[in-house]
Amino acid sequence: MGVIELLAQVIPPALFFSAPLIFTALGGVFSERSGVVNIGLEGLMVMGAFVGIVFNLTFADVLGPWTPWVSILVAMVVSAIFSVIHAVAAVSFRADQVVSGVAINFLALGLGIFLTKQFYGKGQTDMVTQPFYTTDIWFLSDIPFLGPIFFEGIYVISYISIILALVCWYIMYKTPFGLRLRAVGEHPMAADTNGISVTKMRYVAVIISGAFGGLGGSVFALTIALNFSHATIVGQGFMALAAVIFGKWHPLGAMGAALFFGFAQSLSVIGAGIPLLADVPQVFLLIAPYVLTILALAGFIGRSEAPRANGEPYIKGSR
Repeated sequence: MGVIELLAQVIPPALFFSAPLIFTALGGVFSERSGVVNIGLEGLMVMGAFVGIVFNLTFADVLGPWTPWVSILVAMVVSAIFSVIHAVAAVSFRADQVVSGVAINFLALGLGIFLTKQFYGKGQTDMVTQPFYTTDIWFLSDIPFLGPIFFEGIYVISYISIILALVCWYIMYKTPFGLRLRAVGEHPMAADTNGISVTKMRYVAVIISGAFGGLGGSVFALTIALNFSHATIVGQGFMALAAVIFGKWHPLGAMGAALFFGFAQSLSVIGAGIPLLADVPQVFLLIAPYVLTILALAGFIGRSEAPRANGEPYIKGSR
């Protein structure tokens, strides 16, 4: 197997496994940069997956090929609304943010399974008929060497996730909104003294994380799972949270970490076709992303520094 053939076999799956993680990790960066820990990324992905699949199944005949695109937008809106629960608990009621996030995870999964049984009379939905499909990108796929590797048989949504990471970096580090967001996460009292509403900024950040989490969950469901059940999102949200930490709470760092974890996930699919991994038992390839996540965090978490006010409720006038 030549180098080009090997890379063409490895990179496209790594990109589409990475896309849901990138979307969700970006949401986590917004939330945690504002000072709100969001353990509930898993639950937000579950809600996005549920809404994306149900909307897709319901409106596939009406919207045709536009169905998956509209589905992810609807999933974003619903998950953003769902994340308000975490915002109210963590920001307004100053509840323990870890406990609130865990509650979001349980609530989303329980609600999704309950509604699935109510709508379909069983524990999982039907398979969608209008998922995202792989495609060749016009003109770019004809570029020698790079074309077959990066632009043939890929999901367009994978490159949208990378572009969105760049947009998020620009917003967070080059705009007044991003400066205010980082200010309330680093020193909320100083931000409050300068007229920035800590409560408002944290609400907005959590809602953005909800939208991105729903986007990640729906993209995963409409590219990889193709239906919804209790096992559709299993650990993806926690892997995205690990990408946030591994990426030092930076949009581009989180994207890089998500690409790394996405590559690890893709090994279970493409491993049999890679000569070096052909004889590795499948179970080892399946657990590889989780083992790599643990190793990455164990070796890195002590060297990374979270926003100073991350996880701390803000009481106006307190020191």
